[in-house]
Amino acid sequence: MVFSSHIFLFYFLPLSLLVYFCTPAKAQNLILTVISYIFYGWSNPFFALLMFGSTLMNYYCGVVIGQARENQRGRRKGALAIAIVINLSLLCFFKYTGFALENYNQIFLFLGIENFDPAPVVKFVLPLGISFYTFQAMSYVVDVYRRDAVYVRSFINFACYISMFPQLVAGPIVRFQEIADQLIGRDHTLEKFARGVAFFSLGMTKKVLLANTCGKLADITFSAGSLYWIDAWYGIIAYSFQIYFDFSAYSDMAIGLGLMFGFVFAKNFNSPYLSASITEFWQRWHISLSTWLREYLYIPLGGNRHGDIRTAGNLAIVMLLGGLWHGASWNFVIWGGLHGVLLGSERLFGRRPCYFMLPKACRVGVTFVLVLIAWVFFRAETLNGALIYLGSMFGLEDVPKTSLLLDGLLYSRYYLLSMSIAALVVWKAPQSWDWTRDMGIAKVAIVMSLLIISVAVLSMQSYNPFIYFNF
Repeated sequence: MVFSSHIFLFYFLPLSLLVYFCTPAKAQNLILTVISYIFYGWSNPFFALLMFGSTLMNYYCGVVIGQARENQRGRRKGALAIAIVINLSLLCFFKYTGFALENYNQIFLFLGIENFDPAPVVKFVLPLGISFYTFQAMSYVVDVYRRDAVYVRSFINFACYISMFPQLVAGPIVRFQEIADQLIGRDHTLEKFARGVAFFSLGMTKKVLLANTCGKLADITFSAGSLYWIDAWYGIIAYSFQIYFDFSAYSDMAIGLGLMFGFVFAKNFNSPYLSASITEFWQRWHISLSTWLREYLYIPLGGNRHGDIRTAGNLAIVMLLGGLWHGASWNFVIWGGLHGVLLGSERLFGRRPCYFMLPKACRVGVTFVLVLIAWVFFRAETLNGALIYLGSMFGLEDVPKTSLLLDGLLYSRYYLLSMSIAALVVWKAPQSWDWTRDMGIAKVAIVMSLLIISVAVLSMQSYNPFIYFNF
């Protein structure tokens, strides 16, 4: 079930809110947990069983760590190790088994070993959101071990934290300590609920009116083969808009739904394409993932405590693993590696890019171009497809004259208008987080109008993917 669907908007959400607010406060976490499991298991009940098993395991590991005394370090470390191993094993089994077997076969085929019998490649259906709730669960256990968070005694509260449907399948990644107090008690106010509706409406607008339209353009260009350079750049810009609006829209809707149920989640995007360096980009893009990687991977590797060269290496490792987290493909590894190299080089330049002498507008432009080049690997389905597309962007591919036929479609008035509006929102519009702080009558009218338009357009759209559902 996706947020931008009629069954969610007109049936699931209204009924969930009605049941939730008719429930006594002491039982609201239980009701929200049940609602979340219905939401998650809608397409495949097995996914809900898997998440329940993961939740149970992490809960008991947290209890063991939290109740252990300081002189029981072996017990604490053992529970932590069990949690990390099982969490990573589940993630690797469902996400990387097929990828590992494919590469195993390719290695032996490349070596030309005689009588080699390739292993059968088995791929499993990836449970929705497993990357997100696994990271959340691991962060909880690690924080309890570090004494950064107090272990939760109530299994219902912990299950509510893991399964909370607003951010379950595509983030943001919410650390337990951020909402621990809210799980015990939270305020439900009209102001908070109204801001939640505004957040949700703006997210729906970005998703339906901008992300889906830009996504169609990106699909056309990436499936066209060789392109003229201007068409290739046009297509990757469309994809950069699609992935930003798609994911920030989901984050907006998740934050909005959280507010409706009384929870306050942290900001997840902050105008990332206004960044003047790759370092700044990762401070603005998918902030919850960047924070997780910093706290649970970068700092344990040594962070910036051992000199610039070691720091650059740590950044490269973190981004390589961050790329692999996004998907079982060498394209994602290359995407992460590119960002790792750029982050590492900026660290060696004192956290500044090599083009830091340029005016800020130019630095923003250069950073955006570097991000676009990396997005090619993120979007292309194969490594060869990514290299062909990059060749088209830089005029290195032979382009058949039939490619001119695409111009009538790519540069239609509708698509040009959509891309122009998308660009204005990306570089000029305020962030939803800031715009919704003070909701007056005028803003309420704007929000409701956008929601009505979005729902009307949604009823006519058949193209409605969520990119981050794949991760």
